[in-house]
Amino acid sequence: MKKVMLLHTVKSVYDTFGPALSKVLGPDVIIDNILDTFLADDPARHGGVFSTANRLRLVHDLESAQLAEPDVIVVTCSSLSPYLPTLRQYFKTPIIAIDDAMCNAALDKGCRVAVLATAASALEPALWKLSLFAQEREAKVSLQSFCNPDAIAALKAGDRATHDRLLLEMAAKVDKKCNAIVLAQASMADMREEVEKLTGVSTFASPELCQTEVKRFLDRI
Repeated sequence: MKKVMLLHTVKSVYDTFGPALSKVLGPDVIIDNILDTFLADDPARHGGVFSTANRLRLVHDLESAQLAEPDVIVVTCSSLSPYLPTLRQYFKTPIIAIDDAMCNAALDKGCRVAVLATAASALEPALWKLSLFAQEREAKVSLQSFCNPDAIAALKAGDRATHDRLLLEMAAKVDKKCNAIVLAQASMADMREEVEKLTGVSTFASPELCQTEVKRFLDRI
């Protein structure tokens, strides 16, 4: 049987991503999980700084994931994305980042993109990846960004209503000339349709697009 190992940093994503992926892949694929909330919480407590010690922790988590001998490792936290291009070369197991497919889909709509985040540690990685992918396309990207950490604080406290309200307040500020809106974190995905309805701008969230990417990968091997 094929096997997927998921590395999470947020409990809500841990609870939802695996079951949703299982529906996409079917019962013949084994899905296992690692949850390390420190990888996201520590940068959030220190102004978005991802320390050297935290990078080593990420390496150890990836090593642990590889020991399970999966066909692919999926990192479901976009805050970790900037570190994966360098780390991939040290692992025999392919590593998929949750936001790769999302950023490509957004740029397919055009190069004026707005990024919404509720964690400072997720905003810069999203802007970085969009800029990188645009550069690979030899395109000039124009980025607009908004971040409200109070939203994710509310979500972690169990107050989803406040989280959703604050997210929509950010969305209302988006320039309507944008070609696409990117929701920087998987924990925001449930609001994709609401944001798109409010703004009239094509809006992209990472989980569903990543799950499709994982299926395509497994179908090829």
